[in-house]
Amino acid sequence: MSQSAPFYRQAYPKLSAFYLVYFMLFGALIPYISLYYQSLSFSAIEIGQLMAVFIGTKIVAPNLLGWLADRMYGPIVWLRVCGLLTALFSLGWLVTQSYWGLLLTVFGFSFFFHAALPLFEAYTFSVLHGQKALYGRVRLWGSIGFILAVLWGGWQLDWLSEASLPWLLVSLAWGIWLATFWVRADHAVSQSHHVTEGFVRVLKRPWVWSLLLVSGLIQFSHGTYYSFYSIFLTDFGYSKTLVAWLWAIGVIAEIAVFFWMRPLFARHSVRALLLLSLVLTAIRWAMIPLVPDSLGLLVVAQTLHAASYGLFHAAAIYLIDHYFIGPNQSRGQALYASFSHGLGGALGMLVAGYSWEWSGAMLSFMISLVAVLLALVIALRWVREPVLTRPG
Repeated sequence: MSQSAPFYRQAYPKLSAFYLVYFMLFGALIPYISLYYQSLSFSAIEIGQLMAVFIGTKIVAPNLLGWLADRMYGPIVWLRVCGLLTALFSLGWLVTQSYWGLLLTVFGFSFFFHAALPLFEAYTFSVLHGQKALYGRVRLWGSIGFILAVLWGGWQLDWLSEASLPWLLVSLAWGIWLATFWVRADHAVSQSHHVTEGFVRVLKRPWVWSLLLVSGLIQFSHGTYYSFYSIFLTDFGYSKTLVAWLWAIGVIAEIAVFFWMRPLFARHSVRALLLLSLVLTAIRWAMIPLVPDSLGLLVVAQTLHAASYGLFHAAAIYLIDHYFIGPNQSRGQALYASFSHGLGGALGMLVAGYSWEWSGAMLSFMISLVAVLLALVIALRWVREPVLTRPG
């Protein structure tokens, strides 16, 4: 039995609780914040800019906090700092409705919100040391939290209007801060390695930088989906409650991947699973703008979220944890978050705002499709199966 097993049993409910609350806030924000901005009469370009700032802070924030966590106090102290500042900045949604006021609110809120997750991911993997395939069982609680929030948010906006959304966001932000006090640094298992390579040396390897590039492109491709999918559906007459269920279906499919992550990774190579996720993501983006009048086909497209987010993220984060070990662990997780969800996601949302304003859904989703096809070419050429990636 792994030396981390006792720590895992003690920490499991606490790890799961943080993921639950963290992604409840994400689930309340991502599907509905664009509808809230639209209710304030912001243009598609302004919505795209606000969404780009929300994601773009991931470029710097995770790296800065990961660097601090590797050098002083450890991830838990900085996690609590990030939780508190996330909650404080969230209050801006209650006090301003101006574009510039919301821009400042989103910048401060998202900086610390996004910095928190890589710190927690590094902490989680230190708890799971030797049992990395159990990550999916912990992380699925984040998906459950997303579903709970997206369903509640859809009902709330249908019955109370978009103006009630900031109150939900603020409540969940303070919940995240409280959840940081339930995890403790002494749950982590000390990880020792006979040889620790320099961070830059690891980064120069083709299979490492190519994985980061592919991750950036896959998140770029999600820019249209995260920024305008709810607007796309409501424009075709779908109620916000039905929109919520379509979002939820995608995350339910994602949960299935996290739940069966261990047997999937035991039977198949990580590279093969990553390539499969890219192919299915391309199919998803090609489908959505072509079938808006068919609820059944929209449901099928949403089940492919299991691949575009769940399977890809599980494979990518598994490889990142393998490549960046020891003192490089927090910075490796931070780099993955900043390059993929940060730079890739921000550019995707910014481009989506302009393409949606100019030509609507078809152009925006086709740009997403091209990004995924480029990612597939890069992955086929450079991403390789590392040694000892499969769980024992």
